[in-house]
Amino acid sequence: MPLASTSALAISAEARELHLRSTVVDTHADTTQRLVSDSFDLGTRQTDGSVDIPRMREGGVGGIFFAIWVPGSVRGADAVRRAVEQIQAVRRHAEMHLSDLVLARTAEDIRRARAAGRIAVLMGIEGGHMINGDLDVLERYAALGARYMTLTHAVNTECADASTDKPVHNGLSSFGEQVVSEMNRLGMAVDVSHVSDKAFDDVLGASRAPVFASHSSCRALCDSPRNLSDPMIRALAAKGGVMQINFHVGFLSQEFRRAEQTHPELQVEVAAKAKDRCGENEACKILESGKMIREYVAKGRFPRVEWTKIVDHIDHAARIAGVEHVGLGSDFDGACMPYGMEDVSALPQITEALLGRGYSEVDIQKILGGNTLRFLEDVVSAAEQVRGTTV
Repeated sequence: MPLASTSALAISAEARELHLRSTVVDTHADTTQRLVSDSFDLGTRQTDGSVDIPRMREGGVGGIFFAIWVPGSVRGADAVRRAVEQIQAVRRHAEMHLSDLVLARTAEDIRRARAAGRIAVLMGIEGGHMINGDLDVLERYAALGARYMTLTHAVNTECADASTDKPVHNGLSSFGEQVVSEMNRLGMAVDVSHVSDKAFDDVLGASRAPVFASHSSCRALCDSPRNLSDPMIRALAAKGGVMQINFHVGFLSQEFRRAEQTHPELQVEVAAKAKDRCGENEACKILESGKMIREYVAKGRFPRVEWTKIVDHIDHAARIAGVEHVGLGSDFDGACMPYGMEDVSALPQITEALLGRGYSEVDIQKILGGNTLRFLEDVVSAAEQVRGTTV
């Protein structure tokens, strides 16, 4: 469902001005699944999905990480091939829209893009299976511009156990320790979203650089294994990391989570219908799943989740970890968004809501992107120490 432009939203002049002079960074969008299609143009306002250049402009986005994702069922050379195709698709779209976009690697790149009136485009690898057990592949991804890697996705990888799979490594594997070490050397951020609780602890112990959760929410508010518990949030902050709040309804709302658990057949039905309509087109399946969930909400089969839940999670994480350790990792174009946050143009509402909850302008700017910029700088600084030279 397309959302009206921010000019039509109930945003105060104060909030709009603050938002538009802030460097807003979203650390996780799955729009990449659309970019691989020759028929999709990021520069055109779309009537579906959540991200395109016109709506990023309206949402005041200064930097966005496009996720490189291949299903965990795809392994070996095919996973590497498909990952590289997605990386090239991101690079191609950036080159097609040079007046609006610029490929970035560092916090300073994002700041320069912002100063030039352009949107910084970055990439993250969502799933350690895509390196095919080969550290040289990891280095290749880094050379192509990937700035972080999520160690697992929905299923276990050679690196670690996933939060939604049966453990086989008892956390981080020995190979996973090598991966973390190499990522520290390369200046790639280690992403603990999707990993098991034991793997989370192991990563924090193994990494010589701060780590982050690119798209996870608070387990105290929604008891999903994909979310972080309060002790995990504190530990992440103590390591210098940032927790990027995920906007997916199933990670925001305990009521929605309970409905999923009580009626698992609904999720199976959604997945089956989406695959029937879309085949193996991942972007199509994601869009269709979101539409069907909205239909089920209208029929009372799933509860309605409002966008203000996002702010509840930001607020909780800030109270637990400190405002310096919270950011935004929407999962746009990869999950079901709450009502009122259907696309990236609605982001200024978060600034409005945080002002209403008494956050200072300085703290809001940290949450919107300042914390992420600091984190990226810290990861590079750690890499310089590991390598004993300048990255």
